[in-house]
Amino acid sequence: MKTSKFNGTASFERVTPEQVERAREFQSAVLCDVAGRRGALHARIQPLVSKMMVAGPAFPVEARPGDNLMFHVALALAKPGDIIVVDGKGYESSALFGELMVTQAIAAKIGGLVVDGAARDLDTLCHSTMPIFAAGRNPAGPTKGLDGRIGVAISLGGVSVEPGDLVVGDCDGVVIIPRADVEKVLLAAEKKVAAEAQRLSEIKEGILVSPWLDDALRAAGVIGADETLE
Repeated sequence: MKTSKFNGTASFERVTPEQVERAREFQSAVLCDVAGRRGALHARIQPLVSKMMVAGPAFPVEARPGDNLMFHVALALAKPGDIIVVDGKGYESSALFGELMVTQAIAAKIGGLVVDGAARDLDTLCHSTMPIFAAGRNPAGPTKGLDGRIGVAISLGGVSVEPGDLVVGDCDGVVIIPRADVEKVLLAAEKKVAAEAQRLSEIKEGILVSPWLDDALRAAGVIGADETLE
């Protein structure tokens, strides 16, 4: 019996379940900021419904434009909790997935779908329990006859994605955090949330000029060393 070319493609190391749960506490914007303002996917990739939120390890798929053969392979091989992230090349002239594939993803306990390509069956998908992020909609169906890649590094929405990286998405979009950086990013996110809470409190107390603004203006040469904004 021959060994499948896909053997081992789902056995990569993943961000831990504990890290995933901690990541759920933060907005994608916070994680992106503390990760050096890197990792945000192209703005075309948005949740089908603003309340959808996704967090989990990336299961990468590279598909040919308008073809979802490798997407189907990923649905068959991904582990529960995985986020299937599909580089569909931003193709919008046909959908890469719809109700049938989402129903299968739910049955397989997939954690979410992030697709740089179009979706269809939106009336059903928008009421789904599956978090879904896509780059548009189109009623035309895809082909299923072209090769691609799964379980390897891909470029998705302008961002490099490695198998097992952390994927977090919400109403602002999707951010990818490299697995090796997740712990330090989560710690930095905790500090940022605390700092922002303090600033919100200051604003409510009437302190309307940000403490850092004068220094930033001096560094930019907008005001002199002995000047202030107020």
